[in-house]
Amino acid sequence: MQITLEICVYILVMAVVTYLLRMIPMTFFRKKVTSRFIRSMLYYLPYAVLSAMVIPAVFSSTGSMITAAAGLVVALILALFNRSLITVALGASAAAYIAGLALLYLM
Repeated sequence: MQITLEICVYILVMAVVTYLLRMIPMTFFRKKVTSRFIRSMLYYLPYAVLSAMVIPAVFSSTGSMITAAAGLVVALILALFNRSLITVALGASAAAYIAGLALLYLM
């Protein structure tokens, strides 16, 4: 596989952007954040971003809304019972697979 100049530029740009996103907050916000609103927003921000990235991917991953919904429901139930991440992922995958098999045989 030949690495082209274009790919090297993409990697360099991604490295610079990643570095800046980590460096800028540490440079400008040296004091402890005292605002309760800002602290609560910063606490929930990773969960909101993760949800915004994962939920659309869940519904487009299986090709069927029914199997995706089955996997999501099982994942939510397992997560509510504080199961490990691997258990949640395997359970959701199994539920989507079983729902897909059920749809195949019912239709």
